[in-house]
Amino acid sequence: MRKNFLVFIIVLLTLNLSAQKTFIWCGTLIDGISDEPKKNMTIVIEKNKIIAVENGFSAAGANDRAIDLKTKTVTPGWIDCHVHLSHETNPNRYVERFQLNDVDYAYRSVGYARATLMAGFTTVRDAGGDVVISLKKAINQGIIVGPRIVAAGTPIGSTGSHGDPTNGFRDDLMGDPGPRIGVANGTDECIKAVRQRFKEGSDVIKIMATGGVLDVLANGSGAEFTEDEIKAIVQTANDYGLKVMAHAHGAEGIKRALRGGVISIEHGTFIDDECIELFKKTGAWYVPTVIAGKSVADSAKIPNYYPPVVAKKATEIGPKIQNTLTKAYKGGVKIAFGTDAGVYKHGMNWLEFGYMIEAGMKPMEAIRAATTSAAELLGMKDQVGSIEVGKFADIVAVDGDPLKDAKVFGKIVFVMKNGDVYKQ
Repeated sequence: MRKNFLVFIIVLLTLNLSAQKTFIWCGTLIDGISDEPKKNMTIVIEKNKIIAVENGFSAAGANDRAIDLKTKTVTPGWIDCHVHLSHETNPNRYVERFQLNDVDYAYRSVGYARATLMAGFTTVRDAGGDVVISLKKAINQGIIVGPRIVAAGTPIGSTGSHGDPTNGFRDDLMGDPGPRIGVANGTDECIKAVRQRFKEGSDVIKIMATGGVLDVLANGSGAEFTEDEIKAIVQTANDYGLKVMAHAHGAEGIKRALRGGVISIEHGTFIDDECIELFKKTGAWYVPTVIAGKSVADSAKIPNYYPPVVAKKATEIGPKIQNTLTKAYKGGVKIAFGTDAGVYKHGMNWLEFGYMIEAGMKPMEAIRAATTSAAELLGMKDQVGSIEVGKFADIVAVDGDPLKDAKVFGKIVFVMKNGDVYKQ
């Protein structure tokens, strides 16, 4: 009796093990590598990895799972290289700084993370948010639903920069914030700020190389770090195995950041010809965030949505970014997909595809910007960004042909991250 029971258990375990494969039948497959889409393909997944990509609709075994996407277009899970999952634009933002605790922002981030994943973005680089490192941990532990996160944590800026959280405060509240909360002056403080981010668990370092649009200071594009300070940040980050991304609008700040060794420039509104040559010389990436520029320009038209100084900058800087993308693209700069989500409503990230295409990129190039190129920028090319054997099973599907109609990017019907289905 006992022997027969053991045999029965072994048979059940064997059957269970044989049921680990998932077969996805793809009517059209854009794999992130090929120049042209492929018709009638099958992706075979075991646990959380792709183990085969086969021509035709391969037969699934009796204990396997089959997912029928024969009428859909299937792509790798998309990657947004610039989001802010801890907040979302609203006209009360400048007051909420004094009303909300980190726990409040953390609870809000749960919904933002879910909306991002359901929009087809299975991996993101969060460009600054104090609660996002904890959000990343909760997602990795399966506590909440969201994309895979590469987190910057607290950005680093100089006193009075776009990264100084006390801008606009009255004198007795302003104080003299230091490296612990991301305000650093001189190379010693810059080094200390990077080490603090590493201690807190940042995956990438974010610096504010120039002024910005949404802070309450008048200058939205001036350089805010010396080149020596940027080099100290980059060298220290590299010592700890981290790369540096740079928020930058003005040309001088962009040049200092590129010469200093950053891996990407975010926004880049006033890129000039010298900047383009530096991009190509250094191999750095440009992350345009066109949707952010359009969104802030639109919000600035709403009475009292922004303080007057912010509305002025949003109106002047926001509409320029799409033309900057055209200039950079024609100049041969490497481009990765990024949107600045949080500056607009989370889950609408897909609109960036259309704006990139309007700027002159071919639809397949825009898709690669959000797949293989983005994966390369994040140092994850061996894990995500394409439908290949050995990669994580991050897969999305849309209803229609995104190569012919950019609105199709918003018609997500299937989302798989790490082998788990979140939308079908």
